[in-house]
Amino acid sequence: MKKFSVVFTAAILSLIVAMPLAAHAGEKKAKSEVVMKMGNKLHLFHGGNVEVQKEIAIGDVLLVYREYYKSRSPKEVPIRAEKEVGEVKVLSFIGEHYFEAEIVKGEIKIGDIAKKDATSLLVQPAK
Repeated sequence: MKKFSVVFTAAILSLIVAMPLAAHAGEKKAKSEVVMKMGNKLHLFHGGNVEVQKEIAIGDVLLVYREYYKSRSPKEVPIRAEKEVGEVKVLSFIGEHYFEAEIVKGEIKIGDIAKKDATSLLVQPAK
């Protein structure tokens, strides 16, 4: 009987602790919804290979694109598409994997892609 009461008490306590966590589990937090406007600074992430560091120079202006999926009907498989949302100017190198940049045109969100020729860089918030 004593074991049963200990197990029962432990089960009730774990339910009490888990309930607040379960209530927040269904909420979506969209970090990419942070919109950055002209003049804001951001970081551009790259894989760290030497070609990227040679291709992107300080002072370069890169076009920024947002990817989305579209389809004409619910039965069609969505097609990946992208639209231009702004431009950024590269200001400096930050460590091995980042460039610091400033928005010169448009409204940019975290997760957008800055491109120059065959190089793509992921937009990240400035730390």
